[in-house]
Amino acid sequence: MPFRIALSGLNAASSDLRVIGNNVANASTTGFKKSRIEFADIYAATTLGVASNAVGAGVKISNVKQEFAQGNVDFTNNNLDLAINGEGFFRLNENGVTKYSRAGGFGVDRAGYVVNSENQRLTGYLADTSGNVTGALGDIQLSTNDLPPNATTQIDLTANLDSSQSVPTAAFNINDATSYNHSTSLTTYDSQGDAMLQTLYFRKTGLGTWNMYTYLTNPAGDPPIEAVPAGGASGDPVVLSFSSDGKLTSVSPNNGSINTFAGYEPVNPGTGASNMDVDISLTGVTQYGTEFGVNALLQDGYTTGRLSGVDVGETGVITARYTNGQSLTLAQVALANFSNLNGLSQQGDTSWAETFESGAALVGAPGTGTLGFMQSGALEGSNVDLTEQLVNMITAQRNFQANAQVIETADTITQTIINIR
Repeated sequence: MPFRIALSGLNAASSDLRVIGNNVANASTTGFKKSRIEFADIYAATTLGVASNAVGAGVKISNVKQEFAQGNVDFTNNNLDLAINGEGFFRLNENGVTKYSRAGGFGVDRAGYVVNSENQRLTGYLADTSGNVTGALGDIQLSTNDLPPNATTQIDLTANLDSSQSVPTAAFNINDATSYNHSTSLTTYDSQGDAMLQTLYFRKTGLGTWNMYTYLTNPAGDPPIEAVPAGGASGDPVVLSFSSDGKLTSVSPNNGSINTFAGYEPVNPGTGASNMDVDISLTGVTQYGTEFGVNALLQDGYTTGRLSGVDVGETGVITARYTNGQSLTLAQVALANFSNLNGLSQQGDTSWAETFESGAALVGAPGTGTLGFMQSGALEGSNVDLTEQLVNMITAQRNFQANAQVIETADTITQTIINIR
């Protein structure tokens, strides 16, 4: 009987060494979680139970348990390298089979899908064409298509018109700088993304009154195109009136607001694009006795943009950056958590699968519920402590040697019994 007991001890110590060896071998594996072996004693039992003076029959392996403690986060130069700070797993699609992993080394395949080295696709909440994240889960795909242009529809102007200026004597003419007091320009865009130079001219007409004229110049260098106020005729200005304290009191023609006039008649840009319909908000335009100055001149259009980079925020939102300065949300990485992490089934390749024991996956966005936040440009390293493992290795070795000594001692006793005459 001592032989069998010692043999079970040898097998247990050998299994312990295998677990320790696996931990040591994966000390540099991204997202790896170390394991520890758990033992239980063995007693010979009958249907009536175990005798009070029964001697144990050895040891067995009761469980190999993984420890899901956080590993160190190491920074990289790849924006699609992702680390989870806190709880949760990446949700991966492998040919229709859902797997889970803490290893966040991702790249892009030839179809634009975000994949890991095993060609498993990262899943998340997909965004619509306007960049709004929906609740639909799917494989995250980065589109390399150009971002379509957006025609300018709104200009916001904040400026000061110098009240000390004199009224010009010459009739208004954009080619005669003496016929107006101030001018400012900005780039706007037609429906094809062609840049249009839009110039605003301001001409003082009396105490507290100004005329504003607007002209556009297309890339072809055609003569400037006049923008006619809605309901007006060629040559009609937009009239601005100010109070005695320099504040804007009325705009004509207006649409019910003192700072926004009724807009312009649609303008043909001469580029083959759709007619431009641009409104100008005059919020903050003042008439003070200081030099003319433009504090803000903004417009909402942009030209075509090509993909220049991808950013991932701490909540997992993936944003594409384009060469035209615009950005568009593509998706949001989904994370999953489980009630019983040790119920997960190990699948190799640093991935796990859901089981009945683990419970159903609780899927959500990073930073919600119990889920951790996302760190872009970083990878979570193995949580193996080599010093701890080396100490455990010494302990397992001693256990093995001690059990071997039990076999040697039992053999000596057996030989003594056999040699009795």
